[in-house]
Amino acid sequence: MIPFTKAHACGNDFLIVTEEAAAGHEWAALTRRLCARNTGVGADGVEFFAWTGLRSGRIRLHNTDGSIAEISGNGTRCVAAWMAEARNAQPGDVLEIETDAGLRVCRVNAVHASTELFSVDVTTGMDVPQFAPRTVTIPGGVQVQGIQVSTGNPHFVIVVESGDFSVDRQKWQSIGQQICGHPDFPYQTNVEFVRIVNPREIEIRIFERGVGPTTSSGTGTSACATAAIGMHGCTSPLRVIAPGGVQTVAWGGPGTDLQLTGPATLMARGEAW
Repeated sequence: MIPFTKAHACGNDFLIVTEEAAAGHEWAALTRRLCARNTGVGADGVEFFAWTGLRSGRIRLHNTDGSIAEISGNGTRCVAAWMAEARNAQPGDVLEIETDAGLRVCRVNAVHASTELFSVDVTTGMDVPQFAPRTVTIPGGVQVQGIQVSTGNPHFVIVVESGDFSVDRQKWQSIGQQICGHPDFPYQTNVEFVRIVNPREIEIRIFERGVGPTTSSGTGTSACATAAIGMHGCTSPLRVIAPGGVQTVAWGGPGTDLQLTGPATLMARGEAW
């Protein structure tokens, strides 16, 4: 039996499995089995975890299709919630998590613990984002203008004006799928769609590499804020609204570290075959 904890950050759900518990299993195959919505536990990915110190650890993220992702901002925050509960962390405490995109330092802002709930509010240092404008040509000769952003993993951010986030009269889900697997991105890319509400607030939709449409994304939120602040006149701190909830990004501009703040909640514990 494989013990797991299920957690979510704005509806973006992950299973946390220790490396010890997963010993002897091929992680990609195990992830596909556990993440299956109808025949498994169900999740957007599995964070495989190992402690490296009293309040530090390392993670390896596999998406629901078994592929490896460098990092998930929401997944990292879910792991921070799991660590906080395990170590009885208090507001102001710092947790260090090593990812395939580098070290992420998580500061616990608040802890909400009861017999029915364990939730934390966390600010994570997401490192220095890199960004540049880029145009991708999709089938039919449609040129999609966007902003290529790296937040430790790849993103293509499209700013839209339509309330339904469509591009060239095509649904955002279709555009997201076409760009995610486009030959211009040999390792695929996450795709986000941004509608600017005002200089302090944006709405987003996410097509996640290895997953598909998701309710939220921490690195996607960070990428969208980078594009909105860096190239579209928005200001920090920026409120980012996804279907699953709200996160806040503080960023001083090019060359500076981006800070992502949001919630994470432990949902369930169990064992799987």
